[in-house]
Amino acid sequence: MKLSSIIVEDEETSREILKNYLKKYCPNVTVLGEASNIEEALVLIRNNDLDLVFLDVEMPYGNAFDLLDKVGDINFETIFVTAYNHYAIDALNAHASYYLMKPISIDELIKAVDYVTEIRTKEDALQDEVLVPKTNSVNGKITIPQQNGFEVIETANILYCKADDNYTEIYLNTNKKKLVSKTLKYFEEALSDSNFARVHKSYLINVNEVVKYLKGKGGSVMLSNGKEIMVSASKKSDLLSYFK
Repeated sequence: MKLSSIIVEDEETSREILKNYLKKYCPNVTVLGEASNIEEALVLIRNNDLDLVFLDVEMPYGNAFDLLDKVGDINFETIFVTAYNHYAIDALNAHASYYLMKPISIDELIKAVDYVTEIRTKEDALQDEVLVPKTNSVNGKITIPQQNGFEVIETANILYCKADDNYTEIYLNTNKKKLVSKTLKYFEEALSDSNFARVHKSYLINVNEVVKYLKGKGGSVMLSNGKEIMVSASKKSDLLSYFK
């Protein structure tokens, strides 16, 4: 699959190195333009239909996160390129697909591009389709603690779980919500053998309740009750693998 991209990097030498690496080792990537600052990048993003943006974190008059905030409705994948590893968590929270350290490793660059290629291919195949999971059965029950004991819930009745600090909100297909004094990580592990996918740091969803995938906002799913939930870039490939 061909990927249309731009490079946002304030150092000309770094732009040239990345561009040459892409030409030699990632021939499916077409670089449509280059930007050395946020304003130039905004023009390129708004005037091109992009699959991928290579984005340096530190730039004059702002940084990568300022740029993404200004873009708003993000419909491309982002690969962060930086010399500072302390930005890794911020990058993931900003829905970066991959995080490359300078000097760029050719092997890591190829992995990053392959990852984005896989995501975009799956997104294109599933866009505007009614989604059908490869396995559409959710069997079993789960117990949730309460002050006076515990409650048994059919896992098939769970739409999604949402993190609330050290608590988890469980949303059911009966329009009821349960607040449980367990972390989302606990339920991710408890439901690991069922069709539940962690799609975001705050959300665990029942894959059988997904009716549509939307890539226009950087990646989100629509559940059977109309709830739209954002999908982190790092979780996209795992989620899309559930579907035909």
